[in-house]
Amino acid sequence: MQLLDGKKTSEEIKQEIAAEVQIMKAKGEKVPHLAAVLVGNNGASLTYVGSKVRSCEQIGFESTLVSLPETITESELLAKIADLNEDDNLDGFIVQLPLPKHINEEKILMAIHPDKDVDGFHPTNFGKMALEMETFLPATPFGIMQLLERYKVETAGKHTVVIGRSHIVGRPMSILMSRKGYPGDSTVTLTHSRTKNIEEYTKNADIIITALGVPNYLKANMVKDGVVVIDVGITRVEDASHPKGYVITGDVDFDEVSKKSSFITPVPGGVGPMTIAMLLKNTLLARQIRARK
Repeated sequence: MQLLDGKKTSEEIKQEIAAEVQIMKAKGEKVPHLAAVLVGNNGASLTYVGSKVRSCEQIGFESTLVSLPETITESELLAKIADLNEDDNLDGFIVQLPLPKHINEEKILMAIHPDKDVDGFHPTNFGKMALEMETFLPATPFGIMQLLERYKVETAGKHTVVIGRSHIVGRPMSILMSRKGYPGDSTVTLTHSRTKNIEEYTKNADIIITALGVPNYLKANMVKDGVVVIDVGITRVEDASHPKGYVITGDVDFDEVSKKSSFITPVPGGVGPMTIAMLLKNTLLARQIRARK
């Protein structure tokens, strides 16, 4: 069994991007500039955005944190996004989810210009991804593809089972794994909460990518020997024996499933760190595309 170490791989990717930024600086070119929009003061969102800003500083990007009050109206937020779309100094920006209940998330994400949508959520970018055109891939699926590629995991002709059909992970993963070329060329089955007898699919899978959000859902008796397991789930589970009072758990019963796996991602330290690295990679791509224009 080999660990797909997202922490280590994401650091390598950040170093690669930092080297490219140094070349840009040496040539007197503009360095990539990423902005993050944070509405309210949700603890988890503050943590995520903080780590994104720190990562930008670490690799030499410019970064801007746009902090807005919880009470902002939808029309005020849309006006702010219109300003960011027009700001030539910015290469890309993200709106940290979840947003307050009184704001329609879909309307906000649709308002982000596709050329600045470094999260890869806009329908224009999603469509380009499905058509195998150059675009921003959603950060988490992009990170998973990088892990598979950098650890040389064989994907061609393999049966990949994706658990979960969210627009952020499950559905884009099913598209990316079936695309032509490496990593891809997989035969994909997309399963979800309405799939009957899910273990019939997982037992025959060469690769399982699970993004369900149910702690320890995937058990050893649901997988075959030699399986590749990518665990996107991340749930805080109360645990009185732990100093923090909780543990972070994935969708996979790691202790048991890892004994049967050829490759597996840990939680934490697997897919999570890759997501931020890919957001930075998308911002670099945004800068390069804008420079070409």
